[in-house]
Amino acid sequence: MEKTLRILLTEEGAEAEDIAALTGFLREELLQLDVDEVTTVTGEEELPPGARAVDVTTIGALLVSLGSSAAGLSQVMNALRDWLGRCRGSRPTLRLTLDHDELEITEATTEQVSEAFDLFVSRHSTIEA
Repeated sequence: MEKTLRILLTEEGAEAEDIAALTGFLREELLQLDVDEVTTVTGEEELPPGARAVDVTTIGALLVSLGSSAAGLSQVMNALRDWLGRCRGSRPTLRLTLDHDELEITEATTEQVSEAFDLFVSRHSTIEA
């Protein structure tokens, strides 16, 4: 059964363009993994020409199609862990949703991130088994 992980990246006080750039960098890294697809989430409605309204819930959102194996989720979580570790001077918040399970990482230590990610993967590996 195909699983889709939703990733929402936010950062308090950051401009929309900065979040969009961070999301783009993260997407490029995730595309290097053994996942089926990594897509950006776009707003449902078309904006009129010249409109500057932005839906903040979609700027930093990605959908990762993991395929049918739990290995894809592990790879993504390892990549996210590494990516967060490289975010110097800023600490974005990540909200991950898979099925009805949600994990939010905000201002966590490297050890806390690793523990939370390992638990998240473990919960979904058990479901797959």
